[in-house]
Amino acid sequence: MTNIKNTVLYTGVTNDIYRRIFEHKHKLIEGFTKKYQISKLVYYEVFDNIEFAIAREKQIKGGPRKKKIELIKSINPQFIDLYDTL
Repeated sequence: MTNIKNTVLYTGVTNDIYRRIFEHKHKLIEGFTKKYQISKLVYYEVFDNIEFAIAREKQIKGGPRKKKIELIKSINPQFIDLYDTL
C-alpha cells in the first residue's frame, strides 16, 4: 500500500484483505498507516498458506525500496488503487 503521492510504502499480511484495506482507508487502526495516510492498495499477492504469506511479507519488507517499486510497477505501473478490483 501507499499514500496518495506514492511516497511511503507499507507491506502487510492479512487473512481478510477487504476488511484490512477498509480499515486502512478509513483510518480505523492507530499506527503507521494512519500516521502516514496510507490508503491505496497498489500491489497484492494471494496465498493459501499463512506461513508462505508471512515468509513472502518478510522477503518484501526486507528488500530495498527500489525492488518494491519495481515489483509494484510490474503489475501496476500507474500505481492505481486496486481496492475496487478485488
